[in-house]
Amino acid sequence: MKRAYSPKEIAKRTYKTLPFGGKWAAAFGSPEENSTWFISGASASGKSSFVMQLAYELTHYGQVLYLSYEEGLNQSFQERMLRFDLDKKQGWFRVVTSDTVEDLTERLKRRHSAKFIIVDSFQDAGWEWPETKVLLETFPKKSFIFISQEAKGQPLGKPAVRLRYRAGVKVRVVGFRAYCQGRFNPDAGNSFVVWEEGVLRTTNNF
Repeated sequence: MKRAYSPKEIAKRTYKTLPFGGKWAAAFGSPEENSTWFISGASASGKSSFVMQLAYELTHYGQVLYLSYEEGLNQSFQERMLRFDLDKKQGWFRVVTSDTVEDLTERLKRRHSAKFIIVDSFQDAGWEWPETKVLLETFPKKSFIFISQEAKGQPLGKPAVRLRYRAGVKVRVVGFRAYCQGRFNPDAGNSFVVWEEGVLRTTNNF
């Protein structure tokens, strides 16, 4: 029979959290280092720019591996990488474009492998929910950040819907603002401004 935990045992547990500060803490609180993130948003909402800014922030806490399935290494990906100074993060930021789940599993088993894994996008990765669940359970000390496409304001595909329920940090990017909808949300009214000029344009507040 599997173990049952008492309230006292649970209360004594400690968790290693991301030491966010400033606008990151205001929008996302202090999530666990190994949290699963689920980031969604419509096309042209600022989602990709937000993810690059998040990747830069995470390089302060560990190595970031970016799985660029949707864009590969095209010009727009390159421009965003340069715009948010990730070219200055040599040794802390790496990009792959065609890893299968099996390839990624082998990569993450290596010593000194990445702590944060960004999957962009989950739909273009082509993974089903069972193999995604196995991946998360195989590497419980790592943080997976999944980027999801949307259809009519909802995650595209049943595997993405299942994944969203599993994620501890849920983020939706709307009008160049990223809103935390997950368990670590410090204030439902807060948001992370992805692009100030874009916010002004979408709100007609010039």
